[in-house]
Amino acid sequence: MAKTSLAIIEEKIIDKIHLIRGQKVMIDRDLAELYGVETKRLKEQVNRNLDRFPAHYMFELTAEEYEILRSQNATLKRGAHSKYLPYAFTEHGVLMLANVLKSKRAIEMSLKIIDVFVKLREMLLTHKDILLKLEQLEKQMIQNSSDIQTIFAALKELLTPPPEKPRPAIGFKLSSVKKKRKK
Repeated sequence: MAKTSLAIIEEKIIDKIHLIRGQKVMIDRDLAELYGVETKRLKEQVNRNLDRFPAHYMFELTAEEYEILRSQNATLKRGAHSKYLPYAFTEHGVLMLANVLKSKRAIEMSLKIIDVFVKLREMLLTHKDILLKLEQLEKQMIQNSSDIQTIFAALKELLTPPPEKPRPAIGFKLSSVKKKRKK
């Protein structure tokens, strides 16, 4: 049973990870929900400790990024959330956020979130290896195809009889023999 609830938590976390600016991030309201705090309180703690959140740990979404995120996620309804643009936290930012919040639940959830980030990274590397192997197989197949075409061309050449050359006739020409007899 515990394994099932852990899988559900991991699935819930994966659903809340977004790719923004080429980075896997989690949005402040999603983290607040997981950590069991209000988004407003989470942002207060972040703003009090901005020196702990450099740009590669956390950034504020632009209005355009937020609109794209909102359009991709049906649960984000216009007006139902904060009038301020959300913060996006990278893997490192998630861990730092747990340290800033200092609650037991925040620390436990951040560890689970980090585990999910690590699993995603491992899956990506596994897929990358598979793609490289497929590319190698494709190159090998192209080379083999070229070799097979060369072999078939050589076989066709061997099986095609050479054109017959005109040969001189063997024997006597009857017309020349008749002329000689008449003499």
